[in-house]
Amino acid sequence: MHTNNESAATRMGFYISLVTAITTLITFWIAFNTPPLSGPFCTANCFEYPYTDIITRFPRDYYWMYPTMFISILFICLMLHVHYLADSGKKFFSHLGLIFSVISASLLIPNYFVQVSVIQPSLLNGETEGIALFTQFNPHGVFIALEEIGFLMMNLAFFVIIPVFTGKKGLYRVMRLTWLIGFILALVALILISITLGMEREYMFEVTIISIVWIQLILSSFLLSAVFKRKMKKNK
Repeated sequence: MHTNNESAATRMGFYISLVTAITTLITFWIAFNTPPLSGPFCTANCFEYPYTDIITRFPRDYYWMYPTMFISILFICLMLHVHYLADSGKKFFSHLGLIFSVISASLLIPNYFVQVSVIQPSLLNGETEGIALFTQFNPHGVFIALEEIGFLMMNLAFFVIIPVFTGKKGLYRVMRLTWLIGFILALVALILISITLGMEREYMFEVTIISIVWIQLILSSFLLSAVFKRKMKKNK
């Protein structure tokens, strides 16, 4: 017999999964269409050190950061539901995934919030000292480094919950493959980019890891919504 709490958690998990998938898909599209005018992908009108003239790019180049902060919160909620509904013998792995999701959000949310709440006001007030180190336009700045480790933690969160969904085929198998392949791609990308580009990698790995994780998140969220939907029908 299923308790009312379990039914409510399953239903909430279904809606959170859908919102996460849709929000990530939209954010991915916005970010793709607003690449930073600096670094290796910039071909014209590029901003260069000390990046004090980036004031003209606000808020256009920062729109994608607002939903990205929301995605981090949704991801924690998603991992919490995975943990809540995991079998008792597999809760260690779901708990570990939840911990990594919190670490990821703790890195990413402040990182984006600083961009929209500190960088622009500082430029408007002529307080430009230290801006170059923290702005998103610096291809090897603090912002890029925090994004890399933040999304690596999200990627790792997916990887460690693979055992939670073992023993079953269908949707479960697709999710396991999505998380395993994503983890392997992230690891290979980090190694290859670090070896080939070294200290000149700039934001090449950042773009790669974000793309990998957001694709994982979109696919996983839609798949998890289907899993929660099935559980909702069984609970009736």
